[in-house]
Amino acid sequence: MGTQDASGSEDCPFCLIVNNQADTEILLSDDELLCFRDMKPGAIHHYLVIPRTHIDNCKCLQGDHIPLVERMIEMATSVLEKNKVGDLSDVRMGFHIPPFSSVPHLHLHALAPASKMNFKAQLHYGPQSHWFITVDKVLSQLRTRGKVR
Repeated sequence: MGTQDASGSEDCPFCLIVNNQADTEILLSDDELLCFRDMKPGAIHHYLVIPRTHIDNCKCLQGDHIPLVERMIEMATSVLEKNKVGDLSDVRMGFHIPPFSSVPHLHLHALAPASKMNFKAQLHYGPQSHWFITVDKVLSQLRTRGKVR
């Protein structure tokens, strides 16, 4: 599938949110992105930033998506700041690697404080997780190879 208009993905829960067809509190949005709380938080602060355009997952990202990923980071940081997260160095941001994506729509996880994540959250989002890739690594791969491996 790759990339498509959000309106064309009726079975995608995040496309429903984008199209205002779900009862989800939007914390921040613009023409390209929106942010809301994760339904199953892995930290005190756990937010998701999604593009309005449907992109299946981080493996579909190409080099020309670098500005999109950077804007996703900016929105996540802004929401963290608005929610009084004081230590932005204790934040974990990244994506689940397929087939470990619970929703087939690109979504950036922003978790804080990362140092207070419980054992289960560490398995899903921590440094030892085999199915979570940090946003820094995604950007590095996009800049080096032009795609996420």
